[in-house]
Amino acid sequence: MDFLLNPSIAYLMLVAAVLFTLVAIMTPGTGIAEIIAVFALLLAGYAVYHLSFNWWALAILVLSAFPFVYSIRGPRRGLWLALSILGLTLGSIFFFPADEGLISVNLPLAIITTLAYSAFLWFTARKVVEISAVRPIHELSGLIGQKGEAKTLIGEEGSVQVGGELWSARSQAPVPAGTMVKVVGRDGFVLIVEQEAK
Repeated sequence: MDFLLNPSIAYLMLVAAVLFTLVAIMTPGTGIAEIIAVFALLLAGYAVYHLSFNWWALAILVLSAFPFVYSIRGPRRGLWLALSILGLTLGSIFFFPADEGLISVNLPLAIITTLAYSAFLWFTARKVVEISAVRPIHELSGLIGQKGEAKTLIGEEGSVQVGGELWSARSQAPVPAGTMVKVVGRDGFVLIVEQEAK
């Protein structure tokens, strides 16, 4: 485990821990990101325990999580995401104090890692926001008010073609097959329809 005490390796473990923690926040419940984040946190924690670290860099890392969460939930998302990525970059690069110079991490490694995870976070966070803003295709409430055609006799049960799809339906008054109907409500996945007035 001594190889983890190299500041560059410890830096990579820290970045992986932060990155997969943020991925777990964006896509909760998958389990994979959470497991990798815990494993990377344990390895980074081992290095942090044996190496010294800058408290101010830790504070920047922790504070960077707030604009990140806000970027996937609030307005002006790009600005908050950029602010979070900047904080994560500074906090992780300066996390381990240098004996000589400004940083203890290998500079080319820090640049490549920063570019890679910045691009990854920028792309994935924006995609998660786009996906969360899209209405589900089968949102039944969106079918209310639409017109369709009764494919069978509709009473306590039946079938209608609405929005290009076949749905289970029911109606208070019998509706003959082939009649135009209007969706007036829903009960779970069953559409409540009434015969369209001629």
